[in-house]
Amino acid sequence: MNKSILVAVFAVGLNAMSVMGAQSILEIKNSITDDNIIAPESFETQTRLLEENFYLKNYVVPGIDLGASQTATPAEYEERLKRLPTEIELPYNSIVGNYINMYLTKRRSLVADMLALHSYYGPIFVEELLKEGMPTELQYLPVIESAINPNAVSRAGAAGLWQFMPATAKGLGMEVNSLIDERRDARLSSRNAARYLKQLYEIYNDWSLAIAAYNCGPGNVNKALRRAGGEGKKDYWEIYSYLPAETRGYVPAFIAANYVMNYYNKHGISPTVIKRHLTTDTVQVNKYIHFNQIAAVLNIPVDEIRMLNPQYRKDIIPGDYRPYLLTLPTQQCLSYVMSEKRIVDYDADRYARRSYVEPGENSEPEIVAGDNGVANLAQASRQTANAQTNNEIAQTQMSEKMVVKTHVVTRGESIRDIARQYGVSATDIKRWNQLRRGKVKEGDKLKIEVFERVSPESVKVVAAPEVAQVSAETLRESAASSNAAAPAATSASAAKNAAPAKSASASKAAASKPAPKAAATPKATRYKVRNGDTLEKIARKHGTTVAAIQSANGLGKSTNIRAGQSLKIPAKKATAKKRSRRRR
Repeated sequence: MNKSILVAVFAVGLNAMSVMGAQSILEIKNSITDDNIIAPESFETQTRLLEENFYLKNYVVPGIDLGASQTATPAEYEERLKRLPTEIELPYNSIVGNYINMYLTKRRSLVADMLALHSYYGPIFVEELLKEGMPTELQYLPVIESAINPNAVSRAGAAGLWQFMPATAKGLGMEVNSLIDERRDARLSSRNAARYLKQLYEIYNDWSLAIAAYNCGPGNVNKALRRAGGEGKKDYWEIYSYLPAETRGYVPAFIAANYVMNYYNKHGISPTVIKRHLTTDTVQVNKYIHFNQIAAVLNIPVDEIRMLNPQYRKDIIPGDYRPYLLTLPTQQCLSYVMSEKRIVDYDADRYARRSYVEPGENSEPEIVAGDNGVANLAQASRQTANAQTNNEIAQTQMSEKMVVKTHVVTRGESIRDIARQYGVSATDIKRWNQLRRGKVKEGDKLKIEVFERVSPESVKVVAAPEVAQVSAETLRESAASSNAAAPAATSASAAKNAAPAKSASASKAAASKPAPKAAATPKATRYKVRNGDTLEKIARKHGTTVAAIQSANGLGKSTNIRAGQSLKIPAKKATAKKRSRRRR
């Protein structure tokens, strides 16, 4: 047999082997079964919680169930999936069929709500996917990740529409902290999801493997590939049995999501009807602003601002730290730009100054009337003598304090009901109480963090010591001079020289009980918190204690500070003197 014949026979053999291999993979895809599939957490989403969404309540009429559950035959499912114009292969098998049937039988109302939410979020998903050159069918990943709910949080701690874990989000450049969670930002999270999926596809060159890696991480997919036989295995269905249990159901659920979001009308679910179109734009915020200020000045429901900006966890935009984007209905963006100063100034005492109080502590803030300088001593003297002035000053110093309340759950109450009662989010209540599931029972005690205004009656005014020895007239004369703030101006001898008409006995009495010298009272300073600062670091830098800074700024026992915040830094001696007065 000559060499050319051998080569031809060998080539035919290789081709036959590759065809057999392709057929075996195709058989696996079409015939694989699994009775122990684990449904994604999004299947547990309570539709009544989704229906609280401002968009669902105000902009659309969600799709409704037009009749009894209507399923199709496996052949119909398979044929319809083939007709979808997709880049990603969407094979049909019994596992995919089980997921389709779950959506169409047990979760019909969830499908209707997701269709309505998709009318707003879907265009954002598609736009960001196309920017990265990604297949648009990936827009249905949030269906199985979060039920298209930007506030969804998994038991493992993943959050947002695309369910990023904190470490993954930070690795992609997203900000996640107590005020900002960019995983909940629809556009930013979609942009990063598209980029991340692109990276995964570049690793595996196979969309089913890339989607699996999105769910369980590349490490678990690589491990499954090794266990299944190494580099020769490059198909999700070949390594199916070696993947984590949840990931085994993830790709089939993705295929099912593509089916139900395109063929819902074939199964008795009506399409979403748009009541009024929502068009949005963004403005840049460079100030520290609360949603309530924006809502009050622009006359926008605060729930609409929250729906459009779920990344701001406490309804606060810390624009004094760095510029942030605020999404508003298009017609309100110009109004915001024109009214920004009014917004910042609106109820500024309430929203710009906060004092945090731990439960059980004395929550009465002190206004210490008396600091360095003659003018302040004069003010302190007037405060001590005039109760009406005290009340006026207290009114101007009103602030908010954070208190932790205990709520005892009554019969029939849900976390959503309790959240509405206190004006907080259900997600926060679950986080504060470490509730993995959103269920509570009668008698449960829940910790609720709320902000309360400090009433004028609760403000104590502490007069500066021994200022009664100096007359108001003397202080006014001293303040008018160029050296009004000089330390000697508060001494008994200065008072005597400034008021020669005083009797000798009065001068002697003043000298026998001298007023404290301002020079002996170290001056407090202000410090602007920088990125990376902690109270311990600031205290060490200024030679004081954490407790002293907490006391001077009404922080209670809290160590929470933010970049850009202005802190009063007490001097050591002033702090010690204050403590000694309290002991007496």
